Amino acid sequence: MKLFQHARKTKSEILFDVFIYGLAICLILLIVYPLWLVIIASFSNPSDVATGKVWFIPREWRLDGYQRLIEQPLFLKSYLNTILYTVVGTIVALVINIPAGYALSRKDLFAKKWVSVFFIVPMFVSGGLIPIYLTVKQLGLVDTFWVMVVPFAVSPYNIVVARTFFNNSIPEGMWEAAQIDGCGTIHYFRKIVLPLSKAIIAVIGLWTAVGIWNSWFNALIYLTNENLQPLQLILRRLLISNQMLQSQATGEVASDLRIKADMMKYAAIVISTAPIMMLYPFVQKYFNQGVMIGALKE
Repeated sequence: MKLFQHARKTKSEILFDVFIYGLAICLILLIVYPLWLVIIASFSNPSDVATGKVWFIPREWRLDGYQRLIEQPLFLKSYLNTILYTVVGTIVALVINIPAGYALSRKDLFAKKWVSVFFIVPMFVSGGLIPIYLTVKQLGLVDTFWVMVVPFAVSPYNIVVARTFFNNSIPEGMWEAAQIDGCGTIHYFRKIVLPLSKAIIAVIGLWTAVGIWNSWFNALIYLTNENLQPLQLILRRLLISNQMLQSQATGEVASDLRIKADMMKYAAIVISTAPIMMLYPFVQKYFNQGVMIGALKE
């Protein structure tokens, strides 16, 4: 006699499973296909894309959009700037926000309630653009590399999320045991807490990297030197200039400019999103765990 016997599914259960799987497949296609269409459009003949002849694969492989984009002045320089801003800015943000979150999670922190209020209030109230600009200018950071890294490295939201993670994931008894062994606060944080905090480090690091990579407004306000401007600001300028040229042209010239502008736009989307999409698989195993930290009850 078999110890276990799988019960056969009823027709209603089978139909329900088919419905759920079909719905999931449709949702995946709705999300994935637009991304795939942009990718294949960036490698297709501009006329094929304009006439709607490209659906799943390019009819003719072309690199017109990428060539025109790379030929633009300051494109490669701005791409390198964005990479440097993202790498350095993410490291600086982690160095600041992770220890701050751990400090707020400690019960023996002096004036803990007042310090918590000091970090929480900026989440809801901002000083405004003009006061912030004047402060950054007085610090001598305008038109420098560090203006994209230092002034906005502190994130109260990330600090609160990190604090919640440490409160829920690091047992207080571990600190007491470390004290018995003669472990100090810094040594305990560096040797014990950080290795157990890979999930929150990955999540905050990814959030910060995506935010810096996509940022263009701060560069528009604080950077006038074109050699320091990031990729997103250069792409924005290219799109605006192409729209202005199209509005001034007529007939076949306007149509040709529109097609070339669309090709550059597709190529810009692929180039600007590829690094972040390539980064995500490396932090996915930590991201799924850490992304729900802020929803946990403290």
